[in-house]
Amino acid sequence: MTPQSRPQSPHQRSHQRPQTLAVFAEWAARNHPDQPALRFRGPDGGWVSVTYAELCDTVRRTARGLLALGIRSGERVAILAETRPEWTYAHLACLAAGAVVVPVYPTAGDEETTWVLADSAAKAVICEDPRTAARIEGLRGKLPALDHVLLMTGDGVRGEGVRGDGTRGDGVSGDATGDGATGDPVIADATTGSRSTGGRTTGAHAATSFPGFPDAGSVSLGDLLARSASVRPGDDAELVYTSGTTGLPKGCRLTHGNLGAVQDATLHLTEGGPGDRTYLYLPLAHLLAQLIQFSTLLYGGELCYFGGRIEDVVSELAEAQPTHLPSVPRLFEKIHSVVRSLAEAQEGGRERFEAAVALGVLAADGKLPPERQDEYEAAEQSLFSLVRTAVGGRLRWALTGGAPIDPATLDFLRACGIAVFEGYGMTESAGVISLNHPGAVRYGTVGRPVEGCEVRIAYDGEVLARGPMVFPGYHANEPGTADALDADGWLHTGDLGELDSDGYLLITGRKKDLIITSAGKNLTPSHWELAIERSSVVSHAVMVGDRRPYPVALITVDGQAASGRGAAEVRALVQEAVEAANAEVSRPARIRAFAVLPEDFTVERGELTPTLKVRRKAVLERYAAEIEELYGQRAR
Repeated sequence: MTPQSRPQSPHQRSHQRPQTLAVFAEWAARNHPDQPALRFRGPDGGWVSVTYAELCDTVRRTARGLLALGIRSGERVAILAETRPEWTYAHLACLAAGAVVVPVYPTAGDEETTWVLADSAAKAVICEDPRTAARIEGLRGKLPALDHVLLMTGDGVRGEGVRGDGTRGDGVSGDATGDGATGDPVIADATTGSRSTGGRTTGAHAATSFPGFPDAGSVSLGDLLARSASVRPGDDAELVYTSGTTGLPKGCRLTHGNLGAVQDATLHLTEGGPGDRTYLYLPLAHLLAQLIQFSTLLYGGELCYFGGRIEDVVSELAEAQPTHLPSVPRLFEKIHSVVRSLAEAQEGGRERFEAAVALGVLAADGKLPPERQDEYEAAEQSLFSLVRTAVGGRLRWALTGGAPIDPATLDFLRACGIAVFEGYGMTESAGVISLNHPGAVRYGTVGRPVEGCEVRIAYDGEVLARGPMVFPGYHANEPGTADALDADGWLHTGDLGELDSDGYLLITGRKKDLIITSAGKNLTPSHWELAIERSSVVSHAVMVGDRRPYPVALITVDGQAASGRGAAEVRALVQEAVEAANAEVSRPARIRAFAVLPEDFTVERGELTPTLKVRRKAVLERYAAEIEELYGQRAR
């Protein structure tokens, strides 16, 4: 369906949303009752779908169960699970119950998980499976506020609903309210030691059983709707802990009004509606994935969840056939790298590939000379159409953020007819500050500030933002709030940037990552790091050089790219990448020595945040000996 043929314009839709997220499921079901809302893998591996009416029904029963547990308005309920439909059910149910959602990354270690649950004073934790529930039970001694450990499902299956052939799957293991209805995730209380089995109660251990959720018969639908209606825009909706690169994460309070302001500012920039499908593999613990979830369901689209294996995402796209794809840059860069490598394997393939991309960019910009039309059509048949087919054949809108994307990747995808829009935001701004969008794109920037958001650059180059999407402060952390928000309401992002003459924002680095050499040179490490990470062989790079005479680097390699290659060959490829990156930066920023580390950085060892950002301090501490060796080599 074209934008012109939709019943209402995106701008009109942006001002027709629920007042708060507490009534989100009700609003969506009234507006799109019979449209498919959720799509996911069933127990037999086939695709299963759930309508908006069914989604609302599940949310109602689950929320009533939360009220039956005694969850009160404003109390915190944590969700600890991978991206799956039950996450959405639990999310909307918590909001409907007036609770404050606390997302927890499944990859977070015990220290971080304990901190988040204790600092937020979470009353309940909704866990993905018995193993996760057992893990939380093991931390209970450090969590005095925790009353309930709840299970999403009984058998690890991802959900239940209607298959494409109209039959019903049975991928849930029970009913959240005990009323015998189907279609629910099991959110079962793992703290009671009992389970509901046809009216009988049997003892069970939380790690191995799926105890029944309390009977919500005492909580009527009217009780739930009254609770939902009592929520106001200024009330907290979520307490999202930043996956900071230094220290323990801080809890960002985000109100219903903050999250609504983001939808008002962005929904009219995203073409979508019934019949469109958004493929979601990003962790729903991350705010970007949640914003995509809300926007898709607001405009009546279908949210398609990945099958659970991150390794299968690229191949699964062809089957899922999405129209919309939000992703971190790495996925898009991986697709670009694979196609380029296939081309380069043929004699003269690199030159032909680059020529085809250049031609495709001309066509995308409407500047293709008529005499080159035949050339373009050949490239369309042999390259561009194949790439579109590989990602499902329907993809017309993609969003990326969280890290800069290689401009060459943007050109490649644009040449293939896939528009990728880069945006910028942070948890403290409810996820969005600026965004490229159809009709207003400038590659190399993160777009113009969205409607309602002011941006200015401070004297020291820091990006400041102000608007209704900016959070009211950190939970129980007045000093942190004072550092982030000044008296005039400006959010100090910690990022360095510039605004061009047309108002497009360019992010140039992080203030805290600035390196000052012993010669007094100020270096922004991200410039060099991003340049070398464009190489298919490099997974991560960390520049070192603060109070040193010159910069050096620690480099990890991509396991797939290095597979089958000897150490000498891998180092030679890294050397090429280093030289290419050095050529892109000023002389003082060129590294003079580097170490190829024996293993990649991991979340488990504390070198990466749950959102896969490098914890620079942790890396420098872990590899202190290697750094000293690099400077020692240069001194000899």
